[in-house]
Amino acid sequence: MTRKEQKEMRQQQILFKAMELFVTKGFAETKISDIAEALGISVGLLFHYYESKEALYLELVKMGVQGTKKSENSPVDDPLEYFESILKGLFSAAKDQPWICQMFVLMAQAQRPGTPEDIRTLALSVDQIRFSEVLIMRGQNAGVIRNGDPKALSTAFWCAVQGIMEYHAAFPETPLPFTGWILDILKKPQAGTQMDTAPNPPGSADAKQA
Repeated sequence: MTRKEQKEMRQQQILFKAMELFVTKGFAETKISDIAEALGISVGLLFHYYESKEALYLELVKMGVQGTKKSENSPVDDPLEYFESILKGLFSAAKDQPWICQMFVLMAQAQRPGTPEDIRTLALSVDQIRFSEVLIMRGQNAGVIRNGDPKALSTAFWCAVQGIMEYHAAFPETPLPFTGWILDILKKPQAGTQMDTAPNPPGSADAKQA
């Protein structure tokens, strides 16, 4: 292994251990000495790789943003297939890579007040609900996604995903759901089914139009 490869491996170890502590203890309560102790290295050595706790947190948020942007930049021919591929990819990765679930927790935490403002601004630049809203409208026009307020549907879908990933981060032994169960939030029901004929809830956009 080259010196460069060793350095990259050490950086990865530091990042993943830092993320684990940020997720379990919170950014404010995690000290740089906690991270060094958990890794079994000196604080001085950790500073050799990252100059501060904030620099570590920023690097992790950058990873989260890049991962999200990568999926958003993928070509989308069929909106429903896009959401299905997202679910399959996330749930498959979550089984073998616990940090995937932890990243969902960290990104949600980073968007809240109390996070350093530059890091919070970066975390808030990710808006999967808004991006998915446009795809949902396309799917509705194509007849593959159920009728209803696109933003509400997008919110329901991503809140379900967020909740699953956060719960799995805390309890990794919990089995992940079938992707079809989550996809059914968006998928247009077959004509004549109970879900297809059920009235819109009071206050919904469809109920107001009725």
